[in-house]
Amino acid sequence: MAALAGARISIPAAASLFWLLTPFVDVSGWQAQAVTLFALVGLFYPAAVTLLTFVGNRRLGPTVAGAIGSTTPLFAVLGAALFLGEALGVREFIATAVIVLGTMALSKPAADAPPSRQRSALWMPWSGALLRALAQVVSKAGLALWTSPFAAALVGYTVSTVVVWAAGRVVSGGGPTVFTRRGVAWFAATGVLNGAAVLAMYYALTTGPVQVVAPVVATYPLFTLALSAMFLRHERLTRRLIGGVVLTVAGVIILLAR
Repeated sequence: MAALAGARISIPAAASLFWLLTPFVDVSGWQAQAVTLFALVGLFYPAAVTLLTFVGNRRLGPTVAGAIGSTTPLFAVLGAALFLGEALGVREFIATAVIVLGTMALSKPAADAPPSRQRSALWMPWSGALLRALAQVVSKAGLALWTSPFAAALVGYTVSTVVVWAAGRVVSGGGPTVFTRRGVAWFAATGVLNGAAVLAMYYALTTGPVQVVAPVVATYPLFTLALSAMFLRHERLTRRLIGGVVLTVAGVIILLAR
């Protein structure tokens, strides 16, 4: 299945799950301004970020796109300091920088320079990193008004579902989209996992500042590396990967130590 077709399955799969769970979750305390912020986030996250990631991976490869995407916490921490008034101390800034360096080492191969014909696509992962950071900052503002992580995920994924299906119709020119049974199953599973991750991040943002949550969220390449080593059997531990693990873990320790 094509990447856009996959996005049209993964995002609605998570949204459908959230709607099915609505009767069992307390969403009282409705706050219109917070809903507006959650809907604003849904216009670009996860919809636009997913599409930018898919296309960026195809144009640049996942290693280059992933390395650039690892800069998200830097933008998030700076955005929180500028717009949310979070005090940015030296320790938080150093920890964030160390985590970014570590995740970039985990994501980027030793010699990885994209061909000049592909450099025009570098704006895609950079835009994705900026939008992910913006989503964390705006969501934090919304959660300050209405402390409901589930509502934030529900509204955001619902709006993103509309966006991604509308984008698919525009790109396909109204023609049919090719779906396969196995492809739908894999993308639906991916969507549910991503939805759970976003919901967990929103729960973290209700109690912790962006300058702590964003860098910790960015450590996911550690788990990608571990799972690849366990299940894919072709991941080899190199000095670069070990160095990336050490830097990332050190950054989290610096960030969380009190």
